[in-house]
Amino acid sequence: MKKLHVRRDDTVIVISGDDKGVKGKVIAVSPEEGKVIVEGANIVSKHQKPRRQGETGGILKVEGAMYASKVQIVCQNSKCEKFNKGTRVKHAIVDGKKVRVCAKCGQAL
Repeated sequence: MKKLHVRRDDTVIVISGDDKGVKGKVIAVSPEEGKVIVEGANIVSKHQKPRRQGETGGILKVEGAMYASKVQIVCQNSKCEKFNKGTRVKHAIVDGKKVRVCAKCGQAL
């Protein structure tokens, strides 16, 4: 099983592709595929068939999965030079626990 640098509920920015520059929250993570689903990014058309009586079908706009390497975590520390921009993730041990920190400012994410 692979480990990813992002987790669910992280705020990320898309760094490449058609949706470059889009910020959003991570909805779901799939470590097996190395993919994430980001709120508001990679919108795809999904054809849905009505399953029950009275339910309507149609074409829905939903977020599609994208590779985790296309996103970076956004640093929320206002003193960081990378404030509200994408940053790499570093790991540090704080109080005996391994935590993720911003590679530029060292603030916990």
